[in-house]
Amino acid sequence: MKKNNTALAQGLIRCHDCGCLNKIFSETNCSRCDSHLHQRLPYSFQRTLALLLSGFALYIPANLFPIMTVTQLGIGEPHTILGGIVALIHSDMLPIAMLVLVASILVPLLKLLGLSLLLLCVYFRWQVNAKRWTQMYRIISFVGRWSMLDIFMISILVSLVNLGGVAQVIAGSAATAFAAVVVLTMFAAKSFDPRLIWDAQDEA
Repeated sequence: MKKNNTALAQGLIRCHDCGCLNKIFSETNCSRCDSHLHQRLPYSFQRTLALLLSGFALYIPANLFPIMTVTQLGIGEPHTILGGIVALIHSDMLPIAMLVLVASILVPLLKLLGLSLLLLCVYFRWQVNAKRWTQMYRIISFVGRWSMLDIFMISILVSLVNLGGVAQVIAGSAATAFAAVVVLTMFAAKSFDPRLIWDAQDEA
């Protein structure tokens, strides 16, 4: 798409709340809902960067600390995410182990790296295929929520396996960090404005 074919180049700006098109510079508020108009999401780059750095910081303890402790007859055995995957493989539950590997390790990591690439593209004004990078952003935004699968599984186990001194499942400190990583990356994807990718191409 050429730069002069965009609404912004035609002197129009879209309201983020109601979607109404307004003339740029003629009004600072939407003519329909009276919301303040912005050409792009305010501080999109800065907010996404802050959320992303917080996600990276919490991703380390989420994988190093135990995510749950399985107690049987008074003997506790803590498991990290990776340790739980190994235990599932040793228990001949390879499909479940692969599901946990993808949902709990690969998806959050790839989402963090993907959002980092998007920010680098905008900051350094890389000349890329903006359509494909926008598609990558849509994929990141869609699949991120499935990372909560591990947290749901732990919640179910904590609720179901509670037999006092016989057997019990206790959520570890890594569960909180992991849930925070998932939520932060979801907010980061939501706060990122993909139109910034196209702006970088138009400025070249």
